[in-house]
Amino acid sequence: MSASEDFSRRIEEAIKSPKNVGELAGADAVGTVGNADCGDMLRMWIKFKEEDGKRVIDRATFQTFGCETAIAVASVATELIAGKTAEEALAMGGSELSAPLGPLPPVKIHCAQLVEGALRSALSPEEAPESNQAVAPTLLQQFQEQSPKKIVLDPFQ
Repeated sequence: MSASEDFSRRIEEAIKSPKNVGELAGADAVGTVGNADCGDMLRMWIKFKEEDGKRVIDRATFQTFGCETAIAVASVATELIAGKTAEEALAMGGSELSAPLGPLPPVKIHCAQLVEGALRSALSPEEAPESNQAVAPTLLQQFQEQSPKKIVLDPFQ
């Protein structure tokens, strides 16, 4: 089996039944990243709990407008960060968040970076989780807020 076929198989397995898809009621933190120009957007919700005197991630969920790889990476990442403190989760990079899928092809690394960005957005120390949750627009609102780009087909127009 080629590396490409192996990657496709792993992604297919991960998206057959992705974990933690959808909004998380009562989330303590919400992070959204994306680029409307390419269409990839991801939102992550995080809920914390107290465990052994530490505040740890109880559950994380996501929604995405992205490819199958983005769905697969977000699914495995939400599983990986459960039980970690915010600091431990923030220490994880895209390659760690996507590790259960194996090495991503170079053209799919941006999917892991998208998930990492959403996680960082949600756990950003600069914003309190409550204010992050209260002002976060929906993915559709963010996509609609993007200014339309004028495409010029004739450079002499």
